[in-house]
Amino acid sequence: MEIRDLEAVNEIYNQAVGLKFSTAHTHPLSLDERLEWFGEHDDRYPVFVWEENGTVAGWISFSPYRKGRQALQSTAEISYYVHTRFHRMGIGSRLLEYAIAKAPGLKFRNLIAILLEPNAASIALLRKFGFELWGDMPAIAEINGGKFNHQYYGLRIQH
Repeated sequence: MEIRDLEAVNEIYNQAVGLKFSTAHTHPLSLDERLEWFGEHDDRYPVFVWEENGTVAGWISFSPYRKGRQALQSTAEISYYVHTRFHRMGIGSRLLEYAIAKAPGLKFRNLIAILLEPNAASIALLRKFGFELWGDMPAIAEINGGKFNHQYYGLRIQH
């Protein structure tokens, strides 16, 4: 990802905010908030975009899992989002496949995706790539008056 992709990445994320169960944010993020987020990513924790005909169609990022805790430095959280215009075109699969291939070079042995239980499409995608349910925090996410599980899906990376 380059700074020029910031607006498109934020637009895609804010689409997810508007969809039920795609993120735990309940309000769109500002461009300033996205810029701050981007500043937290570097060569060790990159963000990658997928383009279709010059348009950012989706993105995936690595983030520290429990930042600053040295014993967890070989574990990264991954997040991914696809523009609604490009849903069901295999972009999520390509992003996830790319990130899994990049993980060993970044010295990650474990990848964790954290999501809301009703997000069946994301759960199916993660399972397709071998992720397993590693943790379930029951009814801790409150959205529109409902309570939903926050789940951790993990994958061990083979070196």
